This record gives sequence, structure tokens and C-alpha cells, in this order.
Amino acid sequence: MYSGSSDGEGHDSSGPRKIPPVSSMLWVRNLRRYIGSGAGLGSESLMELETKRILLDMFKEKQQKSSEAGTIPSFYKKKPEEGSISHRVQRLAKYRFLKKQTDLLLNADDLDAMWLCLRENCVIDDATGAEKMNYEDFCHIASVCTEQIGPKCRRFFCPSNFMKFEKDESGRIAILPFYLYVMRTVSLTQARIDMSELDEDSDGFLQPHEMEFYIRGLIPNLAQLRDIPAAFVQMYCRIAAHKFFFFCDPHKRGKACIKKVLLSNCLQELMELHQESEEEVTDTEQAENWFSLTSAQRICDMFLALDKDTNGTLSKQELREYADGTLTDIFIERVFDEHVRRGKIGGGNAREMDFESFLDFVLALENKDTPEGLTYLFRCLDLHGRGFLTTADTHTLFRDVHQKWIEGGNYELCIEDVRDEIWDMVKPADPLRITLADLLACKQGGTVASMLIDVRGFWAHDNRENLLQEEEEPQEEA
Repeated sequence: MYSGSSDGEGHDSSGPRKIPPVSSMLWVRNLRRYIGSGAGLGSESLMELETKRILLDMFKEKQQKSSEAGTIPSFYKKKPEEGSISHRVQRLAKYRFLKKQTDLLLNADDLDAMWLCLRENCVIDDATGAEKMNYEDFCHIASVCTEQIGPKCRRFFCPSNFMKFEKDESGRIAILPFYLYVMRTVSLTQARIDMSELDEDSDGFLQPHEMEFYIRGLIPNLAQLRDIPAAFVQMYCRIAAHKFFFFCDPHKRGKACIKKVLLSNCLQELMELHQESEEEVTDTEQAENWFSLTSAQRICDMFLALDKDTNGTLSKQELREYADGTLTDIFIERVFDEHVRRGKIGGGNAREMDFESFLDFVLALENKDTPEGLTYLFRCLDLHGRGFLTTADTHTLFRDVHQKWIEGGNYELCIEDVRDEIWDMVKPADPLRITLADLLACKQGGTVASMLIDVRGFWAHDNRENLLQEEEEPQEEA
């Protein structure tokens, strides 16, 4: 009887032979090592493995930072001290960076050469006589300008810039708008470099004295400020800088963002003083530009005329004489409540308006249709600080206007009719209340504010059709 194995070993009758565990097998260990390295996985598995590793590293890094910072994460980094090595390195790096950016700018000679290249290589539109260029001309002019001026002009001749301009039926653009675009880009870049040089702490914001210093540096290059008296330069810079902060620093933080300054209409208005005025300009036209010398002198004369006691500030009684006394008493009271800080003059409870607050006051009244000006005025109109106006509020506000209206010898009118007209003009989202958002959305917020605070403003609204006709008649005669 066959009872042995093929290799001659006896049969173990005690039980079945034990199989070693899977983890101890050599081929299993090799397979696990191969898969763990990622070499045997597909692209999706590799991506999932890499994602897990990245997330794990991020979790460990976050845990480490949390343990180092405690319960509150670090959100403030102390600026380098004046004179320290880090401060010097920062200033040197800033200087080199701005110097490099300045070297990349086109100067006046480069701009003249570019304009000459544009005119020499363009075509004349037979219908309009305008000088135009198609994309092939655009590329050719780019090559010519690069040869004559250098590679720094190349960035203006990219395809995306060509597509920004209006094209005719032949796909051509006018060379003048393109050249003005180049000039404006260079001007804004130069302005940003100049402002960044004055930004002492390099945080992207300018403080009032830094903005005044920037404007002072511009004065010699502004043709309309060539004859400014030397004694008036400091006051002019103060007045001019204040408009930037009124529009670019609405929260009164004491600093204006450089980017916001560059994009504001204020800088464009200031740069208009570069132009030489060939014709005689009336005082009224010059006064429309806040940055003109005429406007600055007008504001100073106005403040001095109102300051009867010559103490450098204005009381409520003195401010009531503004604009020939056409503003209502309740509005003057609200201006002092909302926008004038308590001073030490005349006792602890007295309030006097300083020159800075007076500039805000004038800017708000002269720019009632802007969000910044309307925000200033709405705080005064909001009698109870609730963020909205009710019919009772408009009745209270217009009551003073009505009184001045009757004292001026005008016809009798019904306050309720005016109130209903205001509601029809604004069309508020909530029919029971008018918010600042409603005034901004209706595009007539400045007119509504004038009707509620100034009898002259209400008169202009009441006679708007006659005033419009008077404006149209001189144009027809011309």
C-alpha cells in the first residue's frame, strides 16, 4: 500500500501543514512596496495619492502654526523700525524697483517719435479725412517704433490693445485715440511712480501731507498755476489735497489708496490745468474746476468773509450766512451734529467748524449728485439716525424751506404736494421710507437734497423748465 510522499518523506498524521501568513510572503511584501511607491498605479490613482499627500501636509502645517500662535492667529506684522537694516533694505529695494519702472516709461521725445511714426504710416479715410490704420499697419508701425524708440514701446502694440478701439467697416482704427491712450497710460504710470516715492511706509496709501507734497511738485508743470503767489502755495495744496481725501477716503481714515486716487476724476480734473487757455476764461468757468487758482482763492475768501470774529473757525450763526443765507436752519444744525467735532472754543458744549470741515461742507454741496456728496448730505437729512427718511422727516425738513420761500415773496404752496412729488421722483423700494440707496438709484438724489435744505435749490427745481429754455435760446442764436 502506497503511504509515502514522492520525495520519500513520511506522511504527517498529526494534522494539516500550517500555511505561513500572507504578510510574511516575499511576493506580497514586494507587491506592497511596488504599489506604495506609486510606480504601479494609474494616472487617477496617482492623482488621488498626490492629493492626499498635499492635504496631509497642509493639515500638518496648519496644526503647527496653530500651536505656535496659540488660539488667535497672527494678523499683524510690525513694520521695520526707522534706521534698521530691514528698513534700509526695504527702501533700497523700493528705490531700485521704481527706478526700473521709470526707465521703462516713454519720455516726451519718445512720444513725439511715436506720433510721427503713426502719421507717416497711416492712411487717410476718404469719407471723414481721419487718419486710420488697419492691423497690418499697426504691426508695421510697431516694428518701426521698436527700431527708433526701443523695446519699451512694444507693449502698446499688442493685439489686445488694437481690439480696444472702435473699428470702421474696413477694420481700421483712428490713430488719435490710440495715441491719446498711450499718453494717458504713460501719464498715469508716472503719477503712480511719483506717489509711490512719497509713500513713506510703502503701504499703498498716501497721508494728507504726502498728497500735499505731490501736488506741490506738480505746480511748476501746470500752466494755469504758473502765476500762483508763493505765499498761497501751502494753502492751495491743502485745499487741492482735501478733494482727493473727500472722494478717496470716505471713511475718514486719514489715508487715500493710491490706486483709487489714480482712477478718480479728481486727478483728471487736476491734470486739466496743464492746458494753456488760449481764449479768455471767465471767473465762473475757472471756478468750476476745484483745482484752479480762482476756485482756491474763492474758497479762502468765502471762509474769511464768514468768520466774523476772525478766530479761525465758524459758528452756526456764521455758517448760516453761507450762500446768502438760503440754507435752512435745521440743515445747519444737522451739519454741526453730524460733521463737526466738539471743540474747546467757547466752552465744553460749543462746536465750531474748522477749515477742514468747511472744505467737506463745500465739496458736499457742490457735488450733491456724487455718492460721496449725497452720503454727506443724507446723514444730515436723516434726523433720527435710522438710515431712512419718512414722510414726517421730509415734512419737517421742507417746513423751513417753505418759510424762506414765503419770506421771499413767492406764491403759496402746499407742503404735502411737495412731499408727494419727492416720493414720485425717488420711487423708493419701500413706499414708506427713502434710503440712501433709493436716492442714489433714482439719479435725482442731488435735486431732492437741494429741495429739502436750500430755498434756492427748490426755486431752481420749480423753475426748471424756464431755466432750460433760457439755456437753449443762446445756443440757437449762436
